[in-house]
Parts: sequence; structure tokens; C-alpha cells
Amino acid sequence: MNLDFSFLTWEVLRSYVGSGLIFSFQLTLIAMVGGIALGTVLALMRLSGKKWLEVPATIYVDTLRSIPLVMVIMWFFLIIPFLIGQPIGAEVSAIITFTLFEAAYYSEIMRAGIQSVPKGQVYAGYAMGMNYRQTTQLVVLPQAFRNMLPVLLTQTIILFQDTSLVYAIGAYDLLKGFETVGRNFNRPVEMYLLAAAVYFAICFSLSYLVRRLQQKIQIIR
Repeated sequence: MNLDFSFLTWEVLRSYVGSGLIFSFQLTLIAMVGGIALGTVLALMRLSGKKWLEVPATIYVDTLRSIPLVMVIMWFFLIIPFLIGQPIGAEVSAIITFTLFEAAYYSEIMRAGIQSVPKGQVYAGYAMGMNYRQTTQLVVLPQAFRNMLPVLLTQTIILFQDTSLVYAIGAYDLLKGFETVGRNFNRPVEMYLLAAAVYFAICFSLSYLVRRLQQKIQIIR
């Protein structure tokens, strides 16, 4: 195949790939924090037992989970600027889209975590004089987060992999950085192979850390 990586230098990687890697991590972190926060609200709405809260949350979650992410990215990037009358930029559009989209998945994870907390814990909170908000905030949610932490982090790893889809709207992420180097030096095959290796190394390392964390949590139990 005549593979040649001799053109690669630290300066080339730093100039072209570094900024893309930073944006991919930023997008992952912001979407994770925002998605978990919004997803927790959606999960509580679905478990509230009140139709006016449960129905909208269910529609939101089921709708987004039924649509491919790349389509949501394209729709938001093209339609929202048309509605508000001004462009919002590929990076900002990607951050908003990923946060809203991932919230649907984090919501299901948090809903399972909340339901995994024994009812006796809730009754104990009420017996101590706590109201619903205090019991949820101080008793249920901390245990739910601990129970679902490995799954939440695994979903975050998938989120990092999905950040490569922002190429569809021209955002400069990690994959775009490798693609730019391959195009400028006329070595696309080498750069796509290197991109795959970098994604594998990052995701494998994070998966290993998640497994170690899961083992520690199981020991605590």
C-alpha cells in the first residue's frame, strides 16, 4: 500500500489535530454535563405520575431516540438559523444538538437508576420528616448516580465517538483535523488509519477506567 508517515511531525499534529481534539473533548464534556442534568429532569418528569409532566417527557425521549443523530445535527444546523434569522455557527450548533440529543439517552439511564433505589429508602426519608424534593435530592438521586455511574460513563464514551459526526456541518473536530492533514499532504489513507488508532486508544483507555471504577463500586456494596 506504500504507506508513508514520514511527513508527520509534532508541529503538524499540534497545528491541525490539536485544536480538533480539544473541541471533541469540550463537546463531549459539555454535552455530558448538560445531557445528564436535562436527562435527570426528564427522568423525574417521567416518574412523577403526573400526565402533564410525563407525556411531554416521554414524547421528547422517544422521539429523539428514534432519529439518527446525524439527521438531528443537520436539521438543527439548517433550520434553527432560518427560524431565528441569523447563523449560530457549526460548533455552537453541535454543542446544543449533542446536549439535547444525549439527554434522551441519559434520561433512560437515570430513570433506571432512580427505579433501582429501594422504596424503603424513600419511606425512610419521609419518616425522617423530609418532603418529596428533599427525599429525591438527598436520598434517591445520590444512590441513583452511584448505581448508574458506570453506565453513564459508558454512554459518555459513545458520545465521544459520535462527535465525529459533526463533520456533516463542517465543525472542526478530531476527525476533521486528521482529514485536513491527509488532504494537505495528499495522504488520506495514512491519516484515516491514524485517526482510527487514536479513537481506539482513547476509547479503550476510558473503557478500562470505567471497568476499574465499576469494580470499586461493587466492592463498596
